[in-house]
Amino acid sequence: MIKTAEEIKLIRAAGKILAATAKRIKEEVKEGISLIELDDLTRELIGEAGAEPTFLGYQPYGAAKPFPASICASLNEVVVHGTPTIYKLKSGDLLKLDFGVTYQNYIADAAFTVGIGKISDETKRLMNTTRNALLVGIKECRPGKTLGDIGWAINNYVTKNGFKVVKGLSGHGVGRELHEDPPIFNEGQKNTGLKLKPGMTLALEPMVSAGDPYIRQLSDDSYATRDKSLTAHFEHTVLITEREPEVLTR
Repeated sequence: MIKTAEEIKLIRAAGKILAATAKRIKEEVKEGISLIELDDLTRELIGEAGAEPTFLGYQPYGAAKPFPASICASLNEVVVHGTPTIYKLKSGDLLKLDFGVTYQNYIADAAFTVGIGKISDETKRLMNTTRNALLVGIKECRPGKTLGDIGWAINNYVTKNGFKVVKGLSGHGVGRELHEDPPIFNEGQKNTGLKLKPGMTLALEPMVSAGDPYIRQLSDDSYATRDKSLTAHFEHTVLITEREPEVLTR
């Protein structure tokens, strides 16, 4: 799980490309644009940067077929792994965009949530809680801390704000592959689990529901809340250093 200095350099480069692409994509996320247009633009921007979209053609464990797009575009009650379609965004939608960048065979992964047009105050609170839960988890990414510390911090923050972390989905190690050990759960107990060490690159990704935390798998291999509650999702690739955590996809 420990990356070399040269590997970290390449993962950091992938993270910079991802961050620049995400900034550009956010500018285009608005009413009237289709999910497939966002996917096409993402693929184009990553290619122009000399990298590749990690998700395109990727077949994770449990998926019936390789993923056909460069981004996961998940709407409203869909938490993750949504496939981009010709659907055009409309006011009130809650869109989660998740994508990875592969640069010289090394990978960074991140996700963000955007409210489209006019959204409710409760939806804004769901987004803010999820975004802040990620920041709370990142603060735990220090040598000697544990995966349980990360999960406890995220879940405690989400619960205190009246929401629930989604069951059955987790973050993961990342770098040489898209999904590496260790799994990083959004729940946990303090001082339990794997101890963090410098050189680890971890994808933290709180996924939060406004209602039921339980999920069901849809026909396109995406996951949605069982009761169709709205969800939010934020993710960063984080490097454990000797001191402060370094967010590689900021």
